[in-house]
Formats: sequence, C-alpha cells, structure tokens
Amino acid sequence: MKLGGYFDIDNKNAKLNNLIEESNKEDFWQDITNANEINKQISRIKNEINSFESLKNDINDLNDLKDLSSEEEYNSILEELETKLAELETKTYLNGEYDDLNVYLEIHPGAGGTESCDWASMLLRMYQRYCERCDYQMEVISLNKGDEAGIKSVLVKISGNYAYGYLKRETGVHRLIRISPFDSNKRRHTSFASVTVTPEFNKDINIEIKETDLKIDVYHSSGAGGQSVNTSNSAVRITHLPSKIVVTCQNERSQLKNKDQALKILKNKLYQLELAKQENLNSEFKQEDTINFGSQIRSYFLEPYKLVKDNRSNFESGEPEKILDGDLEKLLNYNLKNIGD
Repeated sequence: MKLGGYFDIDNKNAKLNNLIEESNKEDFWQDITNANEINKQISRIKNEINSFESLKNDINDLNDLKDLSSEEEYNSILEELETKLAELETKTYLNGEYDDLNVYLEIHPGAGGTESCDWASMLLRMYQRYCERCDYQMEVISLNKGDEAGIKSVLVKISGNYAYGYLKRETGVHRLIRISPFDSNKRRHTSFASVTVTPEFNKDINIEIKETDLKIDVYHSSGAGGQSVNTSNSAVRITHLPSKIVVTCQNERSQLKNKDQALKILKNKLYQLELAKQENLNSEFKQEDTINFGSQIRSYFLEPYKLVKDNRSNFESGEPEKILDGDLEKLLNYNLKNIGD
C-alpha cells in the first residue's frame, strides 16, 4: 500500500524489534539511564505504529462507511481522517538524528531595557503555554528577573516526544512591535529577544573540560520572597573561557547539584559546537553563532495591525494573541515542512 511505503512502517517495525531484543538482554538494567531511554523509544515507536495501523484500517473501511452512512456523516468521518493523515504526515519530517531528544531553551532580551525584558517574559509564557497544550514538561533551570519587569535571561528544559524536532527552528531573534505599556505617551516600540534551542544529547558526552578553562561564580538563588528566599550561595554560573559560553543553574537547593547540572548543560553546548565543525552537519547547528539583533527570524505585530510573520517560511497569522498564548502547532508544523535543515 502506498500509505505504508510513504510512512516507512517496515523500518519502524525493524527498529522496534531491535530495541525489544536489546531490552531482553540480561544486563539491560545495569545502565538505568540507557534502559529508560530504550524503553521510551519502544513506547514511542509502538504508538506511532498503532496510529498508522489504526488510520490504515479506517481508510480501508471508508467504502463500506459510504454505503452505510449519510452524506453528512461520511464527510465528517472523511474530514477527521484527513486531519489524522496530516498529523501523521507531519511526523515524517521528524527524521533528524536528534529530533526525538529533549531540549534546553534559552531566552535573552536584546537592547531596550524594560521593554525587551518584558518581551522575553512574553516569549517564556508562550512556550510554557505551548508545553501545556502538548503535554510537554518544562523545568526552569535558571531565571534572572528584570529590574523593573520581565526577565533578563531564562534557561528551561523541555521534555517530551520530539521536543527538539518541533522546537529547533525557534532558534533566532524574535521581534515584537506594540504600543508600549511602559510608555506614558503610548508610543509604538520595537523589542527584540533571542531564543536558543539546544538538544539534550542522551548519551555520555566525551568532552574534556579543563578546570583552568572554567570561571565558576556562586550567588544566592532568586526566590519568591519571604521564607522562599534562598539565603545560601547555591546558584552556580559557569563561564567556559575559550568558547565564552555561560551556563547558569539555580533550580536545585544544593550548590553541588547546581554545579553538576550546569556542567552537563555546558557539555551539551560544547558537544554541539564540535558537531558544527563536521562538514556533513545540518545547518541547524551552524546557525548558532549568526544570531544578531538585526536579522530576526520572526516578527510579532500588535500595532498598527495584527500579524505574526516568519521570515524564513513566510508563514503568516492574523491572530498574534493566540500564538503568544501558546497556539504554536500550525506555525511549527508549517516551518517543519517548509524550512530546510
């Protein structure tokens, strides 16, 4: 059947059988992290195969339904199947080596003080709401609040099926045009913030980090105030001097745990840089160093008209409020199909 060839179901079954064979080995649980990752892949591939088989059966039953159902009922069933087919088609674009990984997502405001800090917090809320819609888990690793409003920086971990595949093209500069709530003269302002998405590589990363290459600072973690304030120097900021990469972690109460997590994230970033040096690497990593506040990937217009436009895929939406409320599925799916790696 053409549908089967298009979705490469034979390859998925072969991969599933290999993973199940791996899980049946006697020493499987000696490496718990690896075992959990394999079980996660088994569960995901089983769901994909079941979705495919269910859709195939429903499509094969269409002729019988046409004779047994009214035209209105048949058209409703057909529309539902077309939606499911489109969703399955989208997943065929998630075939990159790292697409099924969790991600670290960072947001940094550009120049503009309070305006840009507030815009960064709006982007954070957008991704939080998107995660809620998709049943993704978001964990705040580090958050540095703005002096008056918004945030100066934030680092979060997003966990879920194909989190990197869907979110990888969010890396870049995001521009907001609106009437500023901080301007008493109600003038229109333009704000910028950069988003960086890094996959959480699910294997031991063999990256040598010399202690002499690190600058480690500790400070009080920010809290909600009152009894929630952490009065110990548990937050950790690590600067890798050769690459100038800075990683901050403050979500753990223990300074040691924060340091371990910061080092893990740093290794992910350094590994990504190493991958970028390979000649056959996808351009998604090569673009990491090209972010600047004069080349936005997407613009969000709230004034003088309402529009969201992605400059790479030319995706447009006249409902920016819905997108800023986390309704990103159409945008991300469109970019997945129309922006090459």
